[in-house]
Amino acid sequence: QVQLVESGGGLVQTGGSLKLSCAASGRALSTYGMGWFRQAPGKEREFVAAINSRGTATIYADSVKGRFTISRDNAKNTLYLQMNSLKPEDTAVYYCAAGTYGLFKSSYNYWGQGTHVTVSS
Repeated sequence: QVQLVESGGGLVQTGGSLKLSCAASGRALSTYGMGWFRQAPGKEREFVAAINSRGTATIYADSVKGRFTISRDNAKNTLYLQMNSLKPEDTAVYYCAAGTYGLFKSSYNYWGQGTHVTVSS
């Protein structure tokens, strides 16, 4: 069992930066692939980024490639998403997930409750 809690969301201006964190409890994250997904109002939850258990491989959605960086600190049992050059279309609730490294929702067994990111235009 893994419990995940996201933090760091908020309001930011277009072009600004924000760093999200996902803290895990219950079990260590070191054996899990991790991912970030986001969901805007009226839209499906979509893949953002993923990182394997050791932090040696990553995948990014085309929409965030070059702007977002996923990372992890297994010693702190925490996953991060550094978001730079933010755009209004990045506005969404962001969810972290633990499971198997991949870009599909079905790859992940555990999900946080989400943190809301709003990028002003």
